[in-house]
Amino acid sequence: MQTIKLAFRNLFRNTRRSILTVMLISLSLTALIAVDAVMRGMLTLLVENVTSTISGEAQIHRVGYRENLDVDLFLENSMEIEQALSQDASLQSYSPRVISAGMISSSYNVSAGLLYGIDADREHTISKVAQAVVRGEYLTGEDSELLIGQSMAELLEVDLGDRIVLTLSEANTGELAQALFRISGILDFGMRELDDNFVFINIAAARKALAMSDQQTHEFVLTFVNPEDAENPDSGIFKQLNDEEIEALGWLDLNREIGLIIELMAYSSLVVGAVLFLLASLGVINSMFMSIYERIYEFGVIKAIGTRPAEISRLILCEAFLLATISCGIGMLLGFAVNSWTSVNGIGLGEMEFSGIAISNNIFGEFHIAQFTQFPIYVVILTIAAAIYPARFAARIIPSEALQRSL
Repeated sequence: MQTIKLAFRNLFRNTRRSILTVMLISLSLTALIAVDAVMRGMLTLLVENVTSTISGEAQIHRVGYRENLDVDLFLENSMEIEQALSQDASLQSYSPRVISAGMISSSYNVSAGLLYGIDADREHTISKVAQAVVRGEYLTGEDSELLIGQSMAELLEVDLGDRIVLTLSEANTGELAQALFRISGILDFGMRELDDNFVFINIAAARKALAMSDQQTHEFVLTFVNPEDAENPDSGIFKQLNDEEIEALGWLDLNREIGLIIELMAYSSLVVGAVLFLLASLGVINSMFMSIYERIYEFGVIKAIGTRPAEISRLILCEAFLLATISCGIGMLLGFAVNSWTSVNGIGLGEMEFSGIAISNNIFGEFHIAQFTQFPIYVVILTIAAAIYPARFAARIIPSEALQRSL
């Protein structure tokens, strides 16, 4: 207790220097908490854009289908797969799809694109197709309905109610087939890849146009009750379905580029923290040395009357501990205030694109328990570590030399 009292008094012998050091450490902690919160928010937004827009949290395909979207590589046992999916308690929802590349023609222009045949009711729980309808109506089940992206509609010079002809290659035979549809809805996903290239029709109409049976499906899209299950390749549904003909993959395996970006972003807080606290450590060392030089005569006196070097080191380290503790308290309060603001208002960074995934929404900061438990502990440890060298210097002061100095 005596050491703590002395350390506390010594901190405020030069109040201005102590306040500046506290500000340096506390603002470093605040910046680290804020950066971590924004990074977590960016990861959440990125994952949400990847999984909830169109691709889902996991997908089931025929082996080899993803490489070139070959219309002939469809799942034959669609009903058996649906039965297995419906019995899996870890799944929240699933939806079948029929997919084919083709030509999309109007009376004025033509464009290459990708046709998605979807189950309108199930798709509503998987993707944002229904939410992306900005004009017209979502699919109701009629064979002639078609949803088209706003930018593709402008290219083809069409609007609601206009006719669209799809030219497709039939499954198995490869013969060209044409089907007539009318635009029932205009989509705006806010993602160029989707708005420029995708059209959506009912799955029954897609199977009919591609000469496929009701049991044949190109893709099943899944969402989980616990989204973390999609990142675990050893979870039940993946083990149950994966074999030589069928592959069931989570979103990380489907988007490996996004996985690499997430790994890099996960290390960003560590890099930022290392830079901030390197600078803060230099400030602590400088402050401690200034304090020691101001009291070098006193250290010489107490050492001359028998104070052990270990006790002097303990005093300096105790000063550093108190400095870090006060700084952490202030830094956590400021960090909480900054996080509260970013979690409500967000940070607008304009439109960004990661591996073809456009992000135009605000990034909202996210709280995490580690920001107010682990980070302050790291600050205390690093501050004490920075004070070890000044403490060793003070402990090695030679009394005869120190007593000759006068400030």
